[in-house]
Amino acid sequence: MEKGRDYIGVGVGAVILNEKRQMLLLLRERSPEKGYWCIPGGKVEFGETIEDAIKREVKEEVNVDVEIIKLIGVTNHIVLKEEVHWVAPTFLTKITQGKVKNMEPQKHKDMKWFSLNNMPSNITITTRKALEYLYNY
Repeated sequence: MEKGRDYIGVGVGAVILNEKRQMLLLLRERSPEKGYWCIPGGKVEFGETIEDAIKREVKEEVNVDVEIIKLIGVTNHIVLKEEVHWVAPTFLTKITQGKVKNMEPQKHKDMKWFSLNNMPSNITITTRKALEYLYNY
């Protein structure tokens, strides 16, 4: 059985803003939503809290430590054509240490900072919802 396909998976997402209020996004190299920009995040491991999961995933993906500011929303990430269903709490976070670097180029083709009012059109469901949550924050 595969998490997110045969049963609902739990993932986490991190909104990371820099001092210019730009959001850090990664360009996905794999399905689901290959070729779409996404916020850093990933799967919650068995026995792990969602708070620990987001800190771990951010460190693994972009090499920085973050502080969680606030839970800003929960996304039902459902992609029927790819038979994927995840529930993903999304956190507003702040970098506390390190410099961003794409640590998983096999998973993420590119990494960029985007102005909140000039986001790419090809963003994942979770990223689109994160923007909605952020605007309502």
